[in-house]
Amino acid sequence: MADAFIIQLPNIPSAIALAGDREENLKILSRQTGATLVLRGQELHIYGTETQRDLATKLVRSLESIWIQGNTISSADILTARQAVDNHREYELQELQRDVLARTRRGEEVRAKTFRQRQYIEAIRKRDLTFCIGPAGTGKTYLAVVLAVQALLANQVEKLILTRPAVEAGERLGFLPGDLQQKINPYLRPLYDAIYEFIDQEKVPNLIERGIIEVAPLAYMRGRTLNNAFVIVDEAQNTTPAQMKMVLTRLGFRSRMVITGDITQTDLPINQQSGLTVALQVLKHVEGIAVCEFTQKDVVRHPLVQRIVSAYEQYEK
Repeated sequence: MADAFIIQLPNIPSAIALAGDREENLKILSRQTGATLVLRGQELHIYGTETQRDLATKLVRSLESIWIQGNTISSADILTARQAVDNHREYELQELQRDVLARTRRGEEVRAKTFRQRQYIEAIRKRDLTFCIGPAGTGKTYLAVVLAVQALLANQVEKLILTRPAVEAGERLGFLPGDLQQKINPYLRPLYDAIYEFIDQEKVPNLIERGIIEVAPLAYMRGRTLNNAFVIVDEAQNTTPAQMKMVLTRLGFRSRMVITGDITQTDLPINQQSGLTVALQVLKHVEGIAVCEFTQKDVVRHPLVQRIVSAYEQYEK
C-alpha cells in the first residue's frame, strides 16, 4: 500500500469518537473521498492519491472540534463537513459546531448537525410561526422540543404545548384498548421521549398536572387562545385543512408555534387533502412566517435510514 498520511490523535476517546461505532465513520469518510482510512491505536492512517488524502485530511480536521472532545460524530456531521469543504464554508461549519443548543440530562451536547437544521433553529428563534417539512429522522420535532424546553426553563414562556392529530397508519382510536388518555398516549410518546431528555421523568407529571406542560391530541386545542406558550404541532401532515386552520388561529400573544410534518407520509384517507399541504400553499406569501424544508441529506439517525429515505425518493419519482 502507498505511503500514508498520518494524523496523530490526542487520546483513545477522540480516536473512538472519530472512528464511530464499528468504524462506521471511517467507512463513510472513505466513501466520500475515495481514500482508505485505517485507525491504529491513536494514529489515523490515510491512504490514496494525493487528492484523496488531502480531501480526507480536510474532512477529518473540519470535524476536530467534535472528536477531540470525545463527542459522537454522525453521518450527517460528515456529509455537512463535505458540503462545507466543497463550497468553502468551513467558517460557517465551525460556527455550527460551536453553537451548542443544550445538554441532555446525560451531558450529551445537542446542536445542529446540518446547515438546514441551523437555519431551522434560527427561524424558530426569530419567527412566531415556523413550518418545517421533511423526512423521518431529520430532527424536525426533536429540535423544536429542545428550543421549547429551553424557553420554558428560561421563563420566556409560561407553558409548553405539544399536540398532534390522533391519526396513525390507518388505525382508529375506537379499536384501541383503554380510556381516552391510554388511547392517545402511543401517539404522543415521541414528544414525551424528547422532553425526558431534558427534564427528569419524575418531574414531568407534576408539570403536566399544573398545566405547565400539556401533551394532548389536536382536538383539545379547539376554542382556545394560546397565550404566552410555545406550541408544537407534530405530524401535521395528518391534519385536515379545517384542523390546520383551527390550530393556526389559536396562536396568542407572546407565543411561538412550530408546525412539523412529512408530506410524503400522510395517513389520511386517500381522498382527503392534508391540512399541512394546503397551509403551505395558502400562507407561502404571508409575512412573518418561516418555512424550512429538510431532505434526506439532513437525516441524523442511523446511516441506513438516510439510504432508505433516498431509495424511496427515487422510487416515488
